[in-house]
Amino acid sequence: MTKNIIQQRVEWAREGKFPQVIGRMPSGWLIVADTQPVKGYCQLLADPIVPSLNDLHGQERMQYLADCVTVGDALLKAAGATRINYETWCNQEPSLHTHIVPRYLTEADTVKTKPVCVGYAGVSARPFDLEQDASFMEEMRKLLNIQP
Repeated sequence: MTKNIIQQRVEWAREGKFPQVIGRMPSGWLIVADTQPVKGYCQLLADPIVPSLNDLHGQERMQYLADCVTVGDALLKAAGATRINYETWCNQEPSLHTHIVPRYLTEADTVKTKPVCVGYAGVSARPFDLEQDASFMEEMRKLLNIQP
């Protein structure tokens, strides 16, 4: 069976082979997104892998949601964001993952109220760069008390 991109990334994270990993949260892997249309754009990849949030139950569900908000709290500090958007779609890749997106007062009026995937052109956004993103990743590790 072919693995989707989320499943592959979780496997790489487990093996220590995914440079975008910020660290291991209780419910999964926090990573820097592939592109940075806004500074600090992250994703939480559930581990163990499940198709959707509704496939988690009880404490596992609560932990995943708590981890999302905990990451958001850290992003408010580390990135100097005004608010955080949380997007859990699982449409293209049916493996639970949440886009955790800092939003800023400095964003243009034409995009600040739209989901990041609608307001920004992903192809023109800055790609992840380990050297450029290293200090942000380290700050998030400190705030969250996590390790890669």
